[in-house]
Amino acid sequence: MASYVALIPARMASSRLPGKPLLDIGGLPMVVRVARQVAKSGAEATVVATDDDRIATVCAAHGVDCVMTSSHHPSGSDRLAEACGLLDLHGDRLVVNVQGDEPLIEPALIDAVADALVRHPACDVSTAAHPIDNMADFLNPNVVKVVTDQTGVASYFSRAPIPWSREGMSDLSKPAATNPNALPRPAPLRHIGLYAYKAGFLRQFPTLAEAPTERLEALEQLRALWHGHRIAVHVTDTVPSPGVDTQADLERVRQIVANTHNC
Repeated sequence: MASYVALIPARMASSRLPGKPLLDIGGLPMVVRVARQVAKSGAEATVVATDDDRIATVCAAHGVDCVMTSSHHPSGSDRLAEACGLLDLHGDRLVVNVQGDEPLIEPALIDAVADALVRHPACDVSTAAHPIDNMADFLNPNVVKVVTDQTGVASYFSRAPIPWSREGMSDLSKPAATNPNALPRPAPLRHIGLYAYKAGFLRQFPTLAEAPTERLEALEQLRALWHGHRIAVHVTDTVPSPGVDTQADLERVRQIVANTHNC
């Protein structure tokens, strides 16, 4: 199994769900529940990276390691780059970025993404994906798709439905377009927002110029591809557990946790 450190970026300024890291899920603040879930993985250390004293205080009260970062970072990657410096992580040290709104994340998936980067030494980043099994997700711009080469390295990420079949999908008004059997074969892949990085690359990433494709698609990972860095993709057959972006997501996750505890 790969040796790695798990970092969890967490900030209070969520536009859709303010104060999200400290919202209660089954008696624990969400950021603490995420950290405890990550701690079940093979990570050597689990550290929250935040810019908010309230999050740091809650982490300390629950025995979760935390580092304080700048409040001016434009993205989670920038925050993690600073955290790498604060933790003295350099060069080829592996870092897995687990989002702070994934309280049900599977520990085995975290390990698998780290292992994917070890299996692809020419890559600086690894991530995950799973097969799409319905047309609605394939056509949904909020569902990010990824296409890989034969070795499992990403060719491109897009909000568009890729790969697109010239023969079978040229007219979405046809009834077949609503049929799961109309999906491309092999099945298209939905990107899962879980990343492993080499710490040296992560510290370099904020210095890279924004890519035109990144601006167009609003996908930060396209900056790495634009600058010639390679991204390995671990494909899992398991659909990941839901994250928390909205109040409805929060209630769904609370119910899942309550049902699990009552089993």
